[in-house]
Amino acid sequence: MTKRFTKILIANRGEIALRVMRTCREMGIKTVAVFSEADRRAGHVLFADEAYYIGPSPSNESYLKYETILEVALKASVSAIHPGYGFLSENTDFAAKVTASGITFIGPPSEAIRLMGDKTMARQAMIKANIPVVPGTEKPIDNTGDALRVAENIGFPVLIKAAGGGGGKGMRIVEKKEEFMEAVSRAQGEAKSAFSDSRVYIEKYLEEPHHIEFQILADAHGNIVHLGERECSIQRRYQKVVEESPSVFIDDKIREAMGKVAISVAKSCQYLGAGTVEFLVDKHRQFYFLEMNTRLQVEHPVTEMVTGIDLVAEQIRIAEGHPISFKQEDIRHNGHAIECRIYAEDAKNNFAPSIGTIHHLFTPDGPGTRLDSALYAGQQVTPYYDPMLGKLITWGRNREDALRRMDRALSEFFISGIETSISFCRAVINHPRFQSGTYDTHFYKHFCDDLVESMMAHDEETFIAAAGTHIFSETKIHSSEQSAYSTASERPSNWVMANRKGLDR
Repeated sequence: MTKRFTKILIANRGEIALRVMRTCREMGIKTVAVFSEADRRAGHVLFADEAYYIGPSPSNESYLKYETILEVALKASVSAIHPGYGFLSENTDFAAKVTASGITFIGPPSEAIRLMGDKTMARQAMIKANIPVVPGTEKPIDNTGDALRVAENIGFPVLIKAAGGGGGKGMRIVEKKEEFMEAVSRAQGEAKSAFSDSRVYIEKYLEEPHHIEFQILADAHGNIVHLGERECSIQRRYQKVVEESPSVFIDDKIREAMGKVAISVAKSCQYLGAGTVEFLVDKHRQFYFLEMNTRLQVEHPVTEMVTGIDLVAEQIRIAEGHPISFKQEDIRHNGHAIECRIYAEDAKNNFAPSIGTIHHLFTPDGPGTRLDSALYAGQQVTPYYDPMLGKLITWGRNREDALRRMDRALSEFFISGIETSISFCRAVINHPRFQSGTYDTHFYKHFCDDLVESMMAHDEETFIAAAGTHIFSETKIHSSEQSAYSTASERPSNWVMANRKGLDR
């Protein structure tokens, strides 16, 4: 039985909220935004048909308060809730309560989220399903003596990882036996702080690994497809920075095998909607299941650019009860796409967070260029949320075209008032190792000094170009609407400008 969504609440903020809203608007679906105190003037708030205040700036008092968000959803009479990524997107209680309220959760069932969100449970399920996993413990560590014996058995170095979360938090590389006990204690403490769950487990640390993930879609009619891979090996502190598709490391034979395994993973947990199966591939091209992210990924635009498929639209249609709108054999991969994540961080200062006001903004455009962001001149970048400002994606007929286009787009991208990772991304994509495709997850560790030197040169070039084109001029940089108001605080209320309904404080 299918349904027709008329209004969707996006339980998120910033660029992902805006990205989901754009697809909703194309589908003729009304949108509802939620916002914290810090986000009163945010781009997603302006764009939505309705917007509701949900609490103070800290996320645990606003975007993570699912009871408040659910109250808003019921008050606004929405058909469904899209969680985006981060915040509540993989919160099993939220997904269950949304469904119990009679509102559709645009995502997998809470049982699938719970299973794949617990890394040790997921490992056990994959072993049972004969999916290859990295050697390690099947259960969380409850006795450090036993755990040390496991580590010695599989051989150092090993990885200690949080069982209840990801993103590099609660993760430690242990090179030798003498470091093991302290590393376990530190990992448990960090996992407890990040996820309120101190459980950790052990995996074998692979040599020269590649982080490669497969995008999957599953519907309620038994159809599961994969949309190919994304190479995500450019990372810093286990956080992805640059992604591309297709991977230059794997060949068609391995690609086909990994795609079949990704579909098997989805089948094993009765998955529904969009998800990502992540693998580690060692230098011998042996691949192992790493984890499954039960949501839309930050890097989903890379897949959209090479397949021409709107993943958010498919998510919505699947949640409405429709079958996937294409079959595996219908998917065509065209050209190459690269994504650079732009963070509010000072890459030359150990990636220290950067907060403040965006004074001037010049964004790239042109053929094969996409920017997913919610940025505007006058915007306040606060310390309350993830520092990612947006994602720049370029497409080319081949990898060389995509790289040239990315370099050009990054050279056009200018933000003043805060430090950003723009020059870092440009240094990465111009590095000989990245250009040749012969990189792995240790790229940043091995070539950090090269990247800093390159960033210095790019920053000098950007400064000269900016001065030459008068980017620092107030009258040249602002749009006609923004130029009338030098700061966000001087502009009229967004509610006045947008003239649409919603709740104030």
